[in-house]
Amino acid sequence: MARPFSIPVGITATGECFPERVITNDDLATMMDTSDEWITTRTGIKTRYWVEPGMASSDLGAKALQMALDRRGIGADELDAIITATVTPDMVFPCTSALIQHKVGATKAFGFDLNAACSGFLFALTTAAGMVGSGRFKRIAVVGADVMSSIIDKTDRTTAVLFGDGAGAVIVEAVEDGYGILDFEHHINGVGAPYLNMPAGGSLRPTSHATVDAKQHYIYQQGAEVYKNAVRDMAEVSRVVLDRNGFKPEDLALFVPHQANIRIMDAAAKRLEIPSERMANNISKYANTTAATIPTALHQSAVAGKVEKGDLVILAAFGAGFTWGGTLLRWSI
Repeated sequence: MARPFSIPVGITATGECFPERVITNDDLATMMDTSDEWITTRTGIKTRYWVEPGMASSDLGAKALQMALDRRGIGADELDAIITATVTPDMVFPCTSALIQHKVGATKAFGFDLNAACSGFLFALTTAAGMVGSGRFKRIAVVGADVMSSIIDKTDRTTAVLFGDGAGAVIVEAVEDGYGILDFEHHINGVGAPYLNMPAGGSLRPTSHATVDAKQHYIYQQGAEVYKNAVRDMAEVSRVVLDRNGFKPEDLALFVPHQANIRIMDAAAKRLEIPSERMANNISKYANTTAATIPTALHQSAVAGKVEKGDLVILAAFGAGFTWGGTLLRWSI
């Protein structure tokens, strides 16, 4: 299949950042009716990292981006743009990308935020790749950053146990022919909106005493509906990009699913017939960091030597919207 952009484009560096404060399942048991056994058996999560008061998505994102820049051996002033995927911006405006741009000193970059929930990083990666692939831009940073602890009800065990805070970043540039992003498939379907959302704080239900008292500024989720759609859609979209390019699951060196829940991840991998040792998995330590799960899991896999130059990799995501997508790439680092 013909490459999706006029020039080959790929990831040339990765980075990550997590806050220092570790929250164990036992810690959560002091806040709500739950236990380590209940959380572990249902989610696969043992710990997560939450920020201290006053730390925001831009703080984590800037540190993750700085790591990626350092690993690439370039300065922030060599970036043309910054795209930040987040559902927890520091504030409604200005955009979090502007705050990250200032913190890292990317004096020549423009940028914007992108909200596609847990699929945000993949959608932002495709957007950046298209911009570089046009030939108009040379180097773009993509950041996935979320402080999920800021929008969870810490007395609700159905949602609070699932989420952590973190950020991942990649540098997107032109790469050697035959490497980089080979294909992608992305979708969105608003029929899923009632099942995973934050009810208030937007134009539909502006912030008021009533919305705050009703706890409508926290995540709301119907887990069973999200589960069945996430498993099916991440597996199917991955199969589409593999089939379209003449590959089989056994050709993959690494499958990087959104780190939502170990049951979802394992079920999606099983549908694709991908063994667990070829699936990126950091859910136990970091929990669901929304837009940060894929870039951090990818970074950790690269650092650990689980993916090498020339390997085939699939990134798969599913999030509120519903949104979902898959990206096939040949690792170029």
